[in-house]
Amino acid sequence: MTEKLSDTGRKTVLDPLFETGWQMAEGRDAITKTFKFDDFVAAFGWMTRAAFWAEKWDHHPEWSNVYNSVTVTLTTHDVDGLSALDAKLARKLDAL
Repeated sequence: MTEKLSDTGRKTVLDPLFETGWQMAEGRDAITKTFKFDDFVAAFGWMTRAAFWAEKWDHHPEWSNVYNSVTVTLTTHDVDGLSALDAKLARKLDAL
């Protein structure tokens, strides 16, 4: 079962993500980041690759796409906040 990140867990897994541009979402226990691409096709291609990982891990992002940018918000609805799954998916999104 997935668990909400503890204070210690937050520091361990979130601090490295903050260094790559992730930030806490305003007003909720979630992290967010906007990814920029050369054009719409590159952004949509990245979303397609990300969707395969999200489906494989059964952990789906909240996201929006406007032309060459994709804004992603990650939280675990089952625990009403951040879990290790959010950090895992964030690291994968950064790597794609």
